[in-house]
Amino acid sequence: MTNIKPNQPLVTHIYTADPSAHVFENKIYIYPSHDLDHDGPDNDNGDQYAMEDYHVLSLDNFDASVVDHGEALHLRDVPWASAQMWAPDAAYKNNKYYLYFPARDHDGIFRLGVATGDSPAGPFHAEPDYIKGSYSIDPAVLVDEDDQAYIYFGGLWGGQLEKWQTGSFEPSQTEGPPADKPAIGPRVALLSEDMLSFAGEPQEISIVDEDGNPILAGDEDRRYFEGPWVHKYNGYYYLSYSTGTTHKLVYGISKNPMGPFTFKGTILTPVIGWTTHHSIVQFEDKWYLFYHDSSLSEGVNHKRCVKYTELKYNADGTIQTIDPYAE
Repeated sequence: MTNIKPNQPLVTHIYTADPSAHVFENKIYIYPSHDLDHDGPDNDNGDQYAMEDYHVLSLDNFDASVVDHGEALHLRDVPWASAQMWAPDAAYKNNKYYLYFPARDHDGIFRLGVATGDSPAGPFHAEPDYIKGSYSIDPAVLVDEDDQAYIYFGGLWGGQLEKWQTGSFEPSQTEGPPADKPAIGPRVALLSEDMLSFAGEPQEISIVDEDGNPILAGDEDRRYFEGPWVHKYNGYYYLSYSTGTTHKLVYGISKNPMGPFTFKGTILTPVIGWTTHHSIVQFEDKWYLFYHDSSLSEGVNHKRCVKYTELKYNADGTIQTIDPYAE
């Protein structure tokens, strides 16, 4: 497939979702999850998302063919994991490539794992155990200009984040805070120099409005649900994420990579399908949003396809809202 147009599936031979895009070795590498075609249950526990391996995609540029580098890591090769290898991310440091991924451990609790490789295309070799102190889903890693790496993570419902409100896993806890209390925020932790462990306890990120007041749990147009991504632009850190139930990608900004982040607006309006999960990357002199929808399967939530479109900033640093289906 050549000359991939914006807002069109990057690949159609497999179902892909949750794209984490990076520029490595002067190419765009995309680390998506791999949706399996099955007829299992569809529920808030996320059982419809039965993914068990990762493929790495790459592009020399947007006029080139998309390359599928094949299976980069499979569930069978992760000793601690039992099921559901969901949205991954990748990072480069120490002359190595690192693949971060969530999966259920053998007790059914989501944890974060890490695998290493010598090439951005993989294959990746998983560490024997999950990252100590990790939980929930959707890892995203920022290696800052000072070489300090941060890992952001967390997702509600199927991602179990509401079960960690006390600091330990509470399987019976199914509710978040009351609607008039601050929403649950994503988590952030410093990564160790070798990128294989947390260098400190995960912290909850505060997302606030323009007056400094926390975004409330009942504010489903703005509150955090899942899919954190942090990128840097003009000296500010941009935290973008999915609102879940209102099906939008939104963002806030901060001068500190650990927040608090001030809510600024909507990046992407709702797509076909339930989930929204994305990444933002600069390639050459432009910025791009990678995202997914369910257009390839005509709306089946667990049969998704990865797409991209250009992302543009206003003069004040705010992001222009994207309609993925605008002519």
